[in-house]
Amino acid sequence: MASVAASKILLIEDDPGIVMTLRRVLVEEGHEVLVETRGDAGLARARGTECDVVITDWKLPGLNGVDLIRELHALKARLPIILITAHGTSETAIEATKSGAFDYLLKPFEMPELLDLVEKAVASRRLMAGPIDLGKHGTSRDALVGSSRVMQSLYKEVGRIASKPVDVLIRGETGTGKELIARAIYQHSHRSRAPFIAINCAAIPETLLESELFGHERGAFTGAEARRIGRFEQAHQGTIFLDEIGDMTPGTQVKLLRVLQDKCLQRLGGKETISVDVRVVAATHRDLEQAIRQKQFREDLYYRLSVVVITLPPLRERKEDIAELTRYFLHKYAADLGTAGPSIQDEAIELLQAQSWPGNVRELENVVRKILLLAQGYTINVEHVRIALSRNPTPGEAAHQTLREYVAVLLAAAQRGEIDDARGRLHQVVEKELLEQAIRLAHGNQAKAARWVGISRLTMREKLIQFGLHPGREAENP
Repeated sequence: MASVAASKILLIEDDPGIVMTLRRVLVEEGHEVLVETRGDAGLARARGTECDVVITDWKLPGLNGVDLIRELHALKARLPIILITAHGTSETAIEATKSGAFDYLLKPFEMPELLDLVEKAVASRRLMAGPIDLGKHGTSRDALVGSSRVMQSLYKEVGRIASKPVDVLIRGETGTGKELIARAIYQHSHRSRAPFIAINCAAIPETLLESELFGHERGAFTGAEARRIGRFEQAHQGTIFLDEIGDMTPGTQVKLLRVLQDKCLQRLGGKETISVDVRVVAATHRDLEQAIRQKQFREDLYYRLSVVVITLPPLRERKEDIAELTRYFLHKYAADLGTAGPSIQDEAIELLQAQSWPGNVRELENVVRKILLLAQGYTINVEHVRIALSRNPTPGEAAHQTLREYVAVLLAAAQRGEIDDARGRLHQVVEKELLEQAIRLAHGNQAKAARWVGISRLTMREKLIQFGLHPGREAENP
């Protein structure tokens, strides 16, 4: 399980045994845990205390969990609330979700289930509460940094459309900061006190994405043992961020278009029409015009989403911002490591500005983090930057170099004693590039791509996950 950022959790539970167990597990994960044993006392504590997540039982003295959620959500709509309830009261859990609960767990549950849900709730809280600074840094951990003319125009565009009742399409290469733009639009809008829910359409299997977005009724498909509220219902009166919308399947695109046009939806397997008031902010790195020509993306959905389009520039087109970005990331990660942010020589900045940065701001951020560890608090010089750039070169960098140049970089790093597996590094980069091109050429068909590469479909899927590539379609006839 991935580590969860430390947070303050309010646990409302009257069973001493459950309190002891949950508190121990959550504290071991690094969280601060506050405890109340009555519903009315828990509500009062939540009103007067800033916390990141609330976990509450359903059956409580003083005030039951559902009423507690309803009242607390009316006061703090952005506070994630997790309800714990018994299997026999699943309909109550549904009502709680409709009333504002982030999610629920049915007893009995495993601790990894709870920790996974807490992790998601903490991440959701961060997305909603973490301020996004436009064009400055120092007051928050997340900022859109850069003083270039193109970035100044971008900040103005965000300010111009944030309060307008329109959906937004954000375009830009991977690593340019599309999620930050989406959060900035949300935080500067009239919906900023309502939920902000982010969904990565590329990270959820296509068979589950519809259920995630629109919910499902019991028995809608194999494994649907209870009704589930979708993210659109949870985001009512708020904002939903659909990242990598270009990877959404045609069938899901049809249902999304209907929600955008009619402001209502039906859960999978259901007949009830449910009204939703949600602002959609979508993002993609794909060429949607080409996807339309290839019948992979609906033209009517594209025009519905593209009333307002914000295009993020790649880092190579705003290199004048690299110095400011570098100092911002040095300050940010020095704080994480508990050290003073070191100074950096002009020559080191010039070397960073000379790079192509195919991974954009995200790649620069990762390199700066390596530089900070190398410098150990001393002034950063050209050699620190050179070493960081040569260590574990990314496949994106390799794609912009000839094979001869890339091999030279690896061997130079080996000669300096910085790596001892040049052959393995080269093999990994070549394999990732091969798989990435194959899955793209096969339009996401894993079976077809695996046949071309000469591996099994299972191995193909494992490799795609290993390299962080989009898994594509698992089961489609080649």
